[in-house]
Amino acid sequence: MSNIPKISEAEWEIMKEIWRDHPATAEQIIERLPADIEWTEQTVRTFLNRLLKKKAISKSGRSYRYFPLVQEAECKRAESESFLKRVFNRAVGTMMTNFLEDVQLSTKK
Repeated sequence: MSNIPKISEAEWEIMKEIWRDHPATAEQIIERLPADIEWTEQTVRTFLNRLLKKKAISKSGRSYRYFPLVQEAECKRAESESFLKRVFNRAVGTMMTNFLEDVQLSTKK
């Protein structure tokens, strides 16, 4: 799992769109981003270039169609492990206790 790149919060937004439907052009990714994300085309291209350098994605063809090199599940697992290590010193029990004390649980399904 050490080959999973560290992806920033903003890069996650780009990756979610690439994982959802790939290969995709920068223009397609921009169109599919949530409405509350108001990035310029240049900003999206900057994130795409960072993801290329991190080897999280690759591109093909003359129209630069991007596709993932890492699986979403692997990235989620790596991010979860990193969070657990950083915040709770790998103590799952402590994390669950903290979560249960701070969150209002609902009986709704």
